[in-house]
Amino acid sequence: MRPPAVSCALPPLYRTWGRVGLSAIGPVGAVMTLILIGATAGGCSLSRPEGAFAKMDGNDVTGSIGAAQAGGPAPTESDLAFARNAASDVLTKGSKDSSQPWENPETGARGSVTPLAQAYSSADGRTCRDFLASYVNGRNESWLQGAACQTGQGSWEIHTLKPWRRG
Repeated sequence: MRPPAVSCALPPLYRTWGRVGLSAIGPVGAVMTLILIGATAGGCSLSRPEGAFAKMDGNDVTGSIGAAQAGGPAPTESDLAFARNAASDVLTKGSKDSSQPWENPETGARGSVTPLAQAYSSADGRTCRDFLASYVNGRNESWLQGAACQTGQGSWEIHTLKPWRRG
């Protein structure tokens, strides 16, 4: 045990042995601790009014995504015939979530046809449905959009099949 003269000479920091937690550092220390916690937690998110740190334009290419082939060759008539047959097949099946692959062995083009949404009635009362078809030929990839209506015999007649335009 220490003599009383020595214990009175100790700085106040050492006399807080009875307090625990934030009460040991006092109200000013508690406020400073909360400010530091808030500053470090808030430092994880930065906002920039100008947008992204780095911007890419349409000509930039990354290592994971190759350059888009905007002006690739258009599908040939025989490619479109295979895509139309696949569209007719998948629409005839009537399955809600199905796709039908297609491939043209002459040109090497391939893809798949997927019906969109639900069937609807056309102006002349026929049941119609829209679909998307992928088109891959070598390194060129594109999408085709189409619409088909059911004939009186139950088969599907493709009305339109053209390059898909966003928007």
